[in-house]
Amino acid sequence: MPDHEEKLVGEFPFVPKQERAQQKRNALIESGYALFNTKGYEQTTAKEIAAHAGVATGTFYRYFSDKRQLLMSLLEDKLEKFLPPEPSWMTNDPETVLASLLEAHYHRRNELGLQRVLPELMTKDSELAEVLGVARRKIHDRMLSGLKQASESGLTWPDIDLDTVTWAIMVLVENGLERQNQSGKKVDCQELARVICRMVFPPEVLEHLQKSELENKE
Repeated sequence: MPDHEEKLVGEFPFVPKQERAQQKRNALIESGYALFNTKGYEQTTAKEIAAHAGVATGTFYRYFSDKRQLLMSLLEDKLEKFLPPEPSWMTNDPETVLASLLEAHYHRRNELGLQRVLPELMTKDSELAEVLGVARRKIHDRMLSGLKQASESGLTWPDIDLDTVTWAIMVLVENGLERQNQSGKKVDCQELARVICRMVFPPEVLEHLQKSELENKE
């Protein structure tokens, strides 16, 4: 998403080339990352980020126009990693494959952090909301295309609206970490994959696919 990233990040006041200056800039980014994760975006100030990094507030503004620009530089190249993975419906064991994809997705999300920052910003930053919206629609369209292929092969429930199912899957996956934070229990990716696959496939189809997978392994 290069065009959108340029719009989100904007032009930096100064891009360091010397190693010492790069270290100061990196320290500010790491400081912002830590404070955004612990305090949230609104409660974090540029002055606090600078102090946490051990530099003067003026140094912060040498490298970043404001705290938003620092945050967007953190998010650069990472936005799509916050969004649901694209399932593979045409496999012999879609439930197991999906569970594996979900495990990897939530692991990436936990590594990236910033869980509390994005929801906080979505209602206040229209540019970020637009970029995430475009990314979500792309994933929706790819997921829907895969479901249509499965439907044309006679694998899905014949009477479901695939567009609605696609959005429902995205909501279930996106809310997984929020439920985890509220309950304190790790997302059960196998159970979530089971629920999603029951939405898509009739029981006899899933059973047939799983039997085919076992036969292929023997």
